[in-house]
Amino acid sequence: MKRILLVRHGESEWNAIRRLQGQADIDLSQRGREQARALAPIVASFRPGLVMTSDLKRAVQTAALLGYPEAGHEPMLREQDVGTWTGAEIAHLMADAPAAYAGWRAGTFAPENGEIWADFRARVARAIEMALAAEADTILMVCHGGVIRAALDGTLGLAPARIIPVGPASLTILAFPKGEARLEVFNTTAFAPVIDAPD
Repeated sequence: MKRILLVRHGESEWNAIRRLQGQADIDLSQRGREQARALAPIVASFRPGLVMTSDLKRAVQTAALLGYPEAGHEPMLREQDVGTWTGAEIAHLMADAPAAYAGWRAGTFAPENGEIWADFRARVARAIEMALAAEADTILMVCHGGVIRAALDGTLGLAPARIIPVGPASLTILAFPKGEARLEVFNTTAFAPVIDAPD
């Protein structure tokens, strides 16, 4: 049976100060490095036969700390481009443009020069299809919270408005018995799960 392990990167320096990243290439924080190391034994227990990572530093660094420094870099696993909101403080967006921010979280609004949800979901779906076509039965994808929510939307029809932000250094597992997606694990960590994670 095919199984895809989706790991969100550990806390980044911008996550720590609740600043929206999108495709900005931000390093892991010290806490994020510790989170990734803590998750490593759980991920290793699944013995992934193929490892892919977003090409953004925070995901590449997480993959290395999980024990996969040679993971293949895949741009399709990049976070959603948030356009002019890149670097914005989440608290300011929630205060100054609450309807727009809520719409973005729900996949119904894109900031100026940002990636619309349908395009983002389609990009992530191509990455999932590529993984399912691989010979390995268990595929690890080290990516971003938005990518995981897009994968759940694309494979299970779980709209982004119905999914909490994915916690840092968390594991979500999609299984494909008889080719149909099934959610086996969501947002699990080696520490207390973060259920109010910043985007």
